Amino acid sequence: MGNAKSGLVIIVSGLPGSGKSYFAQKLAVTLKAVYLSSDRIRISLQAKGKYTLDDKMYIYRTMAKLTDKHLSRGETVVADATFYHHAMRDLFSGIASKRNSKIAFILVIASEELVRERLAELRADSEADLGVYESMKELFEPYLDEHLVLRSGTDNISEMLTLATSYLRRYE
Repeated sequence: MGNAKSGLVIIVSGLPGSGKSYFAQKLAVTLKAVYLSSDRIRISLQAKGKYTLDDKMYIYRTMAKLTDKHLSRGETVVADATFYHHAMRDLFSGIASKRNSKIAFILVIASEELVRERLAELRADSEADLGVYESMKELFEPYLDEHLVLRSGTDNISEMLTLATSYLRRYE
């Protein structure tokens, strides 16, 4: 899947603390795919602390341009961000369509209790805290497209990867 000229885009979305970044990194390694993180792109653009909708869309557009570049090489891309708004998802759907590539959506969720535990700890790339989680939860627009929902736990990464790779076979 990863090295074939499939040009697959895998959107890994979810609220802060859901475990989406941990999962997305592991999935990218499993698939030998390119891993793109909105948090890391925000850091590279020196945009930490900038969270207006325009600021966020700038990060997503930058991530979309990188996705387009990798798709042009026939690479599979795992894009890791909240993707809480349809416009963010549509941006990537448009690029996949333009490149005649397929796109798969994965939503990572976790229990409120586990999210609170995770957000209480300092995390490497993300600035999100419980307040950000609460506001994002209110803003998160439900998926209208087909998608896989994975429940993140404390030690179920192998199960999540198995479910995801099984799901992604339909996009080969």
